[in-house]
Amino acid sequence: MHDHEEAPDTGPSKTQRKNEMNALQDLGVELVKLSREQLEKMDLPDRLFKELLEAKRITANGAIRRQLQFIGKLMRDVDAEPIQEHLAAIKGESAAAKAEFHAVERWRERLLADDAALTDWLARHPGGDVQQLRQLIRNARREAAENKPPKSSRLLFRLLRDSTP
Repeated sequence: MHDHEEAPDTGPSKTQRKNEMNALQDLGVELVKLSREQLEKMDLPDRLFKELLEAKRITANGAIRRQLQFIGKLMRDVDAEPIQEHLAAIKGESAAAKAEFHAVERWRERLLADDAALTDWLARHPGGDVQQLRQLIRNARREAAENKPPKSSRLLFRLLRDSTP
């Protein structure tokens, strides 16, 4: 009879290591898409921060691919979990910002299409400058009818956005 010895634990398989490296590189790609200000808020190691900024500067395909691989390599020495959490928070903020933008856009469209929408807007946002809103709506409608640049429509959007809590 042969005694079966257990093989020593050799750690993760080559495939697992490769998947982990690819995940870190993908995380690096997501980081490169962020603005410098967003990266500064993440408290990244200096070397990683500098290489991310360098990757944002590079335009050649081969060079960016090599830079992203290098960033993935640097990511191996960093705790990726806080970075992933921060990235998720940024994406959540972006989704909320998009939703808010679309809501304001819908209000602007309603106000330009229907006079009764102004009453609805004022009921939901008391304290609005009625005269200014009416003037912008009137001017935006006239600009649209005359195929002029939508200056008043943009101003109306800003006013609506700024008066939304």
